[in-house]
Amino acid sequence: MERTKRTSSNVGNAEQVLSLLRSHARRDETRFLSVALQIADDAARKGHRKVADEMHAVISEAKAASSALTLRADNSAIPIAKPRGELAGIVAASFPKTVLADLVLSPDLTRKLRKIMRECGARQELDKFGLSPRRKFLLSGPSGTGKTMSAAAIAGELNLPLFTIQLDGLFTKYMGETAAKLRLVFDAMATTRGVYFFDEVDALAGARGSGTDVGEARRILNSLLQFLEDDRSTSLVFAATNHPELLDRAVFRRFDSQLRYELPDSSLVRPLLENSLLAFDLSEIDWHQLSSAASGLSQADLARAADDAAREAVLEHKGILTTSLLVDAINDRKRT
Repeated sequence: MERTKRTSSNVGNAEQVLSLLRSHARRDETRFLSVALQIADDAARKGHRKVADEMHAVISEAKAASSALTLRADNSAIPIAKPRGELAGIVAASFPKTVLADLVLSPDLTRKLRKIMRECGARQELDKFGLSPRRKFLLSGPSGTGKTMSAAAIAGELNLPLFTIQLDGLFTKYMGETAAKLRLVFDAMATTRGVYFFDEVDALAGARGSGTDVGEARRILNSLLQFLEDDRSTSLVFAATNHPELLDRAVFRRFDSQLRYELPDSSLVRPLLENSLLAFDLSEIDWHQLSSAASGLSQADLARAADDAAREAVLEHKGILTTSLLVDAINDRKRT
């Protein structure tokens, strides 16, 4: 009898260890700490008070530090300090949970993003042949088509922090200061590996011959071009623009690759809406009608329309979502 109990206890411990390993492999920190807490509580119940207390202390420290942790490419944990000083007003740090599977993009874009991931994971293999992964990417296309989410997904896949450059903090009325602040960002790339995302980069890199060109704007552009040219860090740089025609032509040559984003075609409407409506029964939805109604809307517009229709279904229709509710929400979005 005693032998049976001991075996059962050992099986239980093995299951908890397996659960720890699974949660670690899935990067599910909440589940990992929850299982660790269960093990600590089990140890306390079995009279191992000292070990239990030590485990509880470590778990408490881990919870407190979790918001300031990320992972290296080799999955070892390192502390990532939040931007401080002048950099705090220029760069916003986040730790995305988004992955490529969360995105609904064209097959061509999905293939290109996965290729970026493959290259980043094969740095040593490429190095043997004198090659290196591409690191600098220019994303162009209409607003709401997935450019920002793509940068977040790459950061999430690589277990890297996402540093978003805030243009309102970068620009200053004092001559020369904007270029100096831009240097701070590129210096950070060399010291803290991450995914650095420049949104609306056309504000920094407008054509030098444009009507709004002044001496300071030219200096900012020249500084950006030089910083991009000199950057030899291991960080990834993503720059997004809704208006590629406004960019100075020299900017395009500073990026390793360009990714073009388009409004979703009819084949993407269904997966986009399904992605936002996981809690609802969609078996009676007329997808052909929705695909026709959604023409001209971006991914972001469709996600918001789905949310609007979902709220209406819950509050006014007992949680039943219909094609007409979705069509009405889509048309409302077109009118805004």
